[in-house]
Amino acid sequence: MSEFTLIEASGEGRPKIVGIAYSGGKMPLPGWKNPVVVDLSGMELPESVPLLANHENRTSARVGMVSAHVKNNQLEITGEIISDSPEAADIVAQSKAGADWQLSIGADVKECELVRSKREVNGQEMEGPFYHVRKSALREVSVVAVGADAHTSMKVTAKFDLINPNPEEEGVQTMNENKDVEAKADVQPEVKPEAKPEAKPEAKPEIKAEAKPEIQAEAKPEIKAEAKPEVTPVDVAAAARDAAAAAVKAERERVAAIRAICDGEFPEIEKDAISAGWTPEVVTKKVLETIRAERPAADVHISVKTEPEGDGLRKTIEAAMCLRCGVSADELEKSYGAQTVEAGMKEMDMPLKQLLIECMKMDGISYGTSFDNETIRAAFSSVSLPGILSNVANKKLLQSYEAQPIIATKLCSTGDLTDFKENDRFRLTDVGDLLPVGADGEIKDGGVVEESAKNQLDTYGKKFVLTRKMIINDDLGAFMKVPTAMGNRAARLIDQLFFSRLLKNPVQLDGKALFSTAHKNLLSGATSALSSDSLKKAIQLFLDQVDADGQPISVEPRFLLVPSSLKHLAIELTRGATFIMAGSDNTIRPALNSLVDENLQVISSPYLANSAYEGASATAWYLFGNPHQTDTFEIGYLRGKRTPTVERGETDFNTLGLWFRVYFDVGVREQDHRGMVKSVGAANG
Repeated sequence: MSEFTLIEASGEGRPKIVGIAYSGGKMPLPGWKNPVVVDLSGMELPESVPLLANHENRTSARVGMVSAHVKNNQLEITGEIISDSPEAADIVAQSKAGADWQLSIGADVKECELVRSKREVNGQEMEGPFYHVRKSALREVSVVAVGADAHTSMKVTAKFDLINPNPEEEGVQTMNENKDVEAKADVQPEVKPEAKPEAKPEAKPEIKAEAKPEIQAEAKPEIKAEAKPEVTPVDVAAAARDAAAAAVKAERERVAAIRAICDGEFPEIEKDAISAGWTPEVVTKKVLETIRAERPAADVHISVKTEPEGDGLRKTIEAAMCLRCGVSADELEKSYGAQTVEAGMKEMDMPLKQLLIECMKMDGISYGTSFDNETIRAAFSSVSLPGILSNVANKKLLQSYEAQPIIATKLCSTGDLTDFKENDRFRLTDVGDLLPVGADGEIKDGGVVEESAKNQLDTYGKKFVLTRKMIINDDLGAFMKVPTAMGNRAARLIDQLFFSRLLKNPVQLDGKALFSTAHKNLLSGATSALSSDSLKKAIQLFLDQVDADGQPISVEPRFLLVPSSLKHLAIELTRGATFIMAGSDNTIRPALNSLVDENLQVISSPYLANSAYEGASATAWYLFGNPHQTDTFEIGYLRGKRTPTVERGETDFNTLGLWFRVYFDVGVREQDHRGMVKSVGAANG
């Protein structure tokens, strides 16, 4: 049995509350065809949530603040009444009068599944059909007269100032254990002198245990005769409690009758009837009027031919939509399995209208016979439709992202960052050579020097929308063009960040530019234009780099990065079997290209000469080492998420459509000047 207890603090303190907001069982909810069970293990619990009156989203309806935690497969709350509004005062007043209140929770549904058979949730085995809300986020708790979860109640007392959520602890008195004491709390000074002997706590158990029948017959008239005139205040309070209890009972019967009449098929009527105080007769009339007005001219309730249960149907529809958008079956089998993909192939021709209807069916949302704006809005409010479209858009975006060639990933290492602050990226550099071990066998101490670089993430994103027009025109292709283009853009974003940073030649932590003579990785002058001689000089600069202890880094260059205009010259220099040239010194050179043995891979990019980037040049070129052997640049991702994300956004009231957003957390920074060499080219000499 779950409880909600309101404890009135003494002095000027505010009333405290403690209780159970949800007992973990089934709840009938308006708009849901079957009962709902919220999985408490998948519920996100903020530090505090508002306590509302009857789920009303008004500032005056917030009567308190509570914190929630899961205990014994139930959602427990503790908090206090913080408002002086009429709603808050009424809750406290009726509680003192003995009226029972109930609690109800408000949560955002993130993942939901229709269960048709048995399933254990929150430690209870439940019979289907019911909706299993796997993931949710608690938004608010409300005080209500009649809740969807009937296992809640609320009492009031003036005796206790503190809340103890563990009433089983020794010395703690609970509301239910002291109901009689609470009833007498307000008139205790008046009845204390005369009533004390008869009401003595020590005597009560002995009388009941030893002579209950006889003493009841003799003592009952005497107590009534002597105590009646002096406990009139108690009788008044009891009458108030009886009246309040009768009012609550009548309200419960009215709400139960309304729900029985609507039976989950008319959620709007049910909602209006409960809030406006309609009688069952008025509700019956409204339902009959609605049925007559919406009497179908044709049946549009079409179902999927092969209908797996629960999550299986959702995955089948997702696979069908992915196949329709051009995602390969082989790729989908990795996510869904061969059987689901095969079932999805049979539904590839499902129109967008039918997709909306199937999602409403899965979520138990009623819909009319005409496919109008109300039907579209109802589908947009479902759990299944945004989830399916988000997953399909994610797969389409990922396919496009992976198909786009990214130059930076060849030249840069990757790293995982935990947040969006500027992160220090430390590396250890060996100091000192191995030394001979003496005759005494002692090994000399060595050491390491810690060097650091920086990296920082930023978030990049855009949003797109599935419009009412696309749905009516069955234009899934137009909707999917956006995530496809955004996948391309996300891949290009990494290159844009890399080349923007590379061409700026930023100042490093030691106060010197990334490429500089001080770092011994800059080739300049008239002889720096790409040629056999300049390439050999750049290779020598690379090989002569030393670590912090003055020893060679022992890493060879692996990539020759050039502008598009120098691509073919670079290939000729690095891949030709022979190379014949005449020099001004009339030196005879052998018919052999020694640069072939360097195994340099030529990479060209138009970004190097793009005037939109600071420092761009059509003649500058670079050597890079293998990023797995030496630090060059690092591409940082947030906690290992190396691809963009598509998710449902908030629905915009001004747009007849369903919004989605794409975002990508990424950052690119240089790490070590020793793994790179730059030649400025002839134009900059």
